[in-house]
Amino acid sequence: MVLIQAVEGVLTLILMGLVGYVLAYKKWFTPDTKAIIPKLVNYVSLPLFLLYSLVHAFHRDELIHLVYGALVPLISMIICFILSLLLGKLLHINKKHIGIFHAAFTTSNSIFIGLPVTLALFGEKAIPYTLLYFFANTTFFWTIGNYSLSGDSGQAKVKLFSRSTVKRIFSGPIIGFLTAVILILLNIQLPDFILNAAQYLGNMTTPLALILIGITLYGMDLKKIRLNRDLLWVLLGRFVISPLSIMLVAYFIPLPALMYKVFVIMASLPAMVQIVVLSSFYKTDTEYATVVVSASTLLSIVTIPIFMLLLS
Repeated sequence: MVLIQAVEGVLTLILMGLVGYVLAYKKWFTPDTKAIIPKLVNYVSLPLFLLYSLVHAFHRDELIHLVYGALVPLISMIICFILSLLLGKLLHINKKHIGIFHAAFTTSNSIFIGLPVTLALFGEKAIPYTLLYFFANTTFFWTIGNYSLSGDSGQAKVKLFSRSTVKRIFSGPIIGFLTAVILILLNIQLPDFILNAAQYLGNMTTPLALILIGITLYGMDLKKIRLNRDLLWVLLGRFVISPLSIMLVAYFIPLPALMYKVFVIMASLPAMVQIVVLSSFYKTDTEYATVVVSASTLLSIVTIPIFMLLLS
C-alpha cells in the first residue's frame, strides 16, 4: 500500500508537469512568458502559501520543536559539502565544473519539486518540516553554493556574505515563512478575509511549480545527457549520500517520524534549477549545469517512490 501511495503521488506530479510540457509543445510559452511563472510563484503564491499554512496549522509552543529539528538538514549539508570537496580532489574534477559539482552534490530542489512531492506523499502536516529543510537549503546554496559556483568562471570568487547574498537568502518565500513565525510568536490573529485570500492565491503554488518543470523539461536537449564519471558521482551524491547523511545525523539527533521522513525525501531530490541560472550569470559551463539538473530531475521520477517504500 505504501508503494502504491508513493507511485500515485508521483504520478499526480507527473500529470501536472505533463500539462506544462504539452503547453510548451503547443508554443503557449515564449522565453518571456515562461519567466512570469517563477516570478508569480516566488513573489506571490508561495509566500502567501507559507504564511497561511503555518498560521493555520501551528501554535506558539510547537515552534520550539521546529527550531530543534532545523539542525539536522544543516549538519547534513555540511557533511555532504565536505565530502564533495574530498571527491573533487580525488576524482580530479574539471576546474570549470567543480563549483557546479559541489552545489549539485550538496543542495536539492527543495521548493519547485520538494514542496509538491511532500504534499502529495504526506499531506499538509508535512509543510512545516518541508519549510525547515527549505530554509537550511536556501541559506546554504546562496552562501557556500554561490561562492563555489562563482569560482568556475576563473575570475575572483564573489564575497561569501554580501548585500546581494542576504537579499537572495531573504527571498519572498523566506519572508513569508518568517512573517508567519512572528505572527505565531506574538499571538497575532489575522482577519479571515486576509487568510482566505492567502489560501486561494497560495493554492496556485504546486500546479504552477509543476507546470514550470514541464516547460523546462521540454526545452532541455535530452540527447546531450551522457552518464560520465562526474555526473555519476553527482547523482550518487543527490540520491544516495545526501539522504544517508540525514539518516546518520538523525541517529544522533532523534526526530519525530514524519519530520525524519520529510527530511530524507527532501535530501534525495534532484539538483537545484538555480544552478543553471548562476552558471549562466557567472559565464561558466551552462551546458554542463543543464545536463546535471536534467539528469537528476529525470532520475527522481524513479527514486522518489523507492525512498517512500524504504521509509515505510
